Amino acid sequence: MAISFDNALGVHPDALNFRVQRTRIIASNLANVDTPGYLAKDLSFETVMRNVSPGKVDTPPPQMLITSKYAMPYQNSSDGNTVELGVEQAKFTQNSMDFQTSLTFMNMKFQGLAKAIEGR
Repeated sequence: MAISFDNALGVHPDALNFRVQRTRIIASNLANVDTPGYLAKDLSFETVMRNVSPGKVDTPPPQMLITSKYAMPYQNSSDGNTVELGVEQAKFTQNSMDFQTSLTFMNMKFQGLAKAIEGR
């Protein structure tokens, strides 16, 4: 009997890929915190995961580029930059914790598969 990794791993590979893509966008926001006119961007996890089919880990789904949106600042700046350092740092930290959670679930899935292969 063949093991289908797509079925066995579920949505977790796509969730990890999303977290990597979001890390890149938040890092870009943080790098441009002092750039006049820079508009902060973000990704919507719910929108992306609704539109993703499991097993597309290698390349980011095209929907990620579509759902990239500009973040609305809590306070406007005089130079038109919408990046708020504290907000972006909090997003980065939360995204890192979510990545670790998804990675833990993936590890648990692999451990379960290993046990099944060994017959335990």
